[in-house]
Amino acid sequence: MKRRHFLGLAGLTGVAGALPGVSFGYPSVDLSASGDIEPLELTQDEWRERLSPKAYKVLRENDTEPAFSSPLDDETREGEFRCAGCDLVLFESAMKYDSGTGWPSFFRHVEGHLLSKLDFSMIWPRTEYHCARCGGHQGHVFEDGPEPTGLRWCNNGLALRFEPA
Repeated sequence: MKRRHFLGLAGLTGVAGALPGVSFGYPSVDLSASGDIEPLELTQDEWRERLSPKAYKVLRENDTEPAFSSPLDDETREGEFRCAGCDLVLFESAMKYDSGTGWPSFFRHVEGHLLSKLDFSMIWPRTEYHCARCGGHQGHVFEDGPEPTGLRWCNNGLALRFEPA
């Protein structure tokens, strides 16, 4: 990374932190893992064996699938949405809604099953979230969701597996 790019990102981070209550487009979500979740740690080769190449790129390399490419965006049955990497339940069907964005979207998540961090890959900070068990990248959370939370947990379909009730 060039020095001027690093300094620009550092300045943006400093400005964002210096103005309390200003989110700069990313929600301040405080997530922590449930104490009963046993971490799953595999080598990159073990992940490659376990996942399809496309799921590997999303879960392990923070890629994003094309909008409207996942059948889970249209999934309306009752059931659970589980991490495709380790099978941890992340969302229930009652938490899902149609955001019109082309990705499965949820207004709430299973508490203690997601972790978050700031993502500067698009220069402007966003809140990325990932599975608390395996660390697999799931998506980003935005402040344009429906009530009661006002949040949109925008998930990659390749990062999920649906288990009907």
